Amino acid sequence: MTAPARPQLAPPSAASPDRPPSRLRRAARATGPPLAVLAAVIGLWYAVTYLALAPRRRFLLPPPHQVITDGFGDWSTFHETLKGLAATAKVALVGLAIAATLGMIFAVLMSQAGWIERSFYPWAVVLQTIPILAIVPLIGFWLGYGFWSRTVVCILIALFPIITNTLFGLQSTDAGQHDLFTLHRASRWARLVHLEIPSALPAVFTGLRISAGLSVIGAIVGDFFFREGQPGIGSLIDDYTRSLQSAPLFAAIIVSSLFGLAVFWLFGLAAHRIVGSWYTPRQRS
Repeated sequence: MTAPARPQLAPPSAASPDRPPSRLRRAARATGPPLAVLAAVIGLWYAVTYLALAPRRRFLLPPPHQVITDGFGDWSTFHETLKGLAATAKVALVGLAIAATLGMIFAVLMSQAGWIERSFYPWAVVLQTIPILAIVPLIGFWLGYGFWSRTVVCILIALFPIITNTLFGLQSTDAGQHDLFTLHRASRWARLVHLEIPSALPAVFTGLRISAGLSVIGAIVGDFFFREGQPGIGSLIDDYTRSLQSAPLFAAIIVSSLFGLAVFWLFGLAAHRIVGSWYTPRQRS
């Protein structure tokens, strides 16, 4: 009596779902959708410029190639934009650094004592709800119309996300790990340094990434109102708007947006380098 034939196992397919995707495929998945959206936006931009606007009104939305030639191709205009960006970037980064320092200090203090949280957190919420344009004139009256007034605007805008995200991270530490530290009779300082702060780092970097973009917005808003010292890119945007220079205006807006995106990306890279080895967010297909 012969033994039953054993089924032949097919070799594993190169497209097996268990096999990790190649580097090229991962790059395509990461860059393909944003590039597709960019192409759609540029196509819509051209359609609105040439189909929806009459020729005498196309200065309101110049086509992308005109923005490139007049805003980026003209060296004098582009050099002026870069100088304005440098002034705005200095304000935004200084304001973000001060906001990050103050926000983390307040968050740590509030996480360590309930009465501090009950005393200060409501005022942090109030600070976030105040329209920044309503208090910008007061800042000018008190501090003048130079560098530090613009910096204060950045601090006020960027402070709240850092406080809330850092406090959330510090208060979200696993209860089992707290019990382990209690079992070993760890001091409050040891618990904070070795448990709560490391556990809060993903939330801290999330707050920094949000505040980075807000700080750039605050610096541009400050440029609109505070004209002393070196003009920032916000001042250039205001000047281009008044003189109806649409192409340089769009170029300045694009440059400021790319700067905010670069700062956001740098904090994302820092988060990946610092906490990426032990913290991986859930990925969706």
